[in-house]
Amino acid sequence: MKQEVLGYKAPPQPEQYDQNCPFYGTISVKKELLEGTVIKKDTNRSATIEWDRSLPVPKYERFEVRRSRLRVHNPTSINAQVGDRVVVARTRPISKTKNHVVLAVVGKDKAFLMKEEAAREEAQTEKTHHSKKDHKEKAGHTEKKDIKEDKEDHKSHDDHKGHKESKHHKPKAHEESEE
Repeated sequence: MKQEVLGYKAPPQPEQYDQNCPFYGTISVKKELLEGTVIKKDTNRSATIEWDRSLPVPKYERFEVRRSRLRVHNPTSINAQVGDRVVVARTRPISKTKNHVVLAVVGKDKAFLMKEEAAREEAQTEKTHHSKKDHKEKAGHTEKKDIKEDKEDHKSHDDHKGHKESKHHKPKAHEESEE
């Protein structure tokens, strides 16, 4: 057991042993550190972190924000949750896509949590909107039916008014009288 790894103190020892834990396992870490926000957490001790970086665009004299994502190992001793700011260190390859391991949870990412909450509220409003639409359809009032009914009403109304027919479709009575 290591008390400290790259300046980060060891968390409490977990009930389950994880050989890829930098504190209680056998894996060693390199001095390459990255910081990001956990955006996805899997059941198999994996997580996806993300961070934004600004890049200058000289032509427009502005900056564009680019996003980077990385698959990391999430040890049971740390168990970072979605929305946590974490520090990760480079290790030997753990799997096909994982070459980093979480060292510590720095705090919560407020911007990420606000985005997530806004998305939940938007989904909630969509559900209420869809439920109103479903209620109208059950009552027999759909927009498509209303439009079709309006078109049929206009056709029958035009026939009764005696509007002029188009040049290509002359009524039979007119054709006989012209000859």
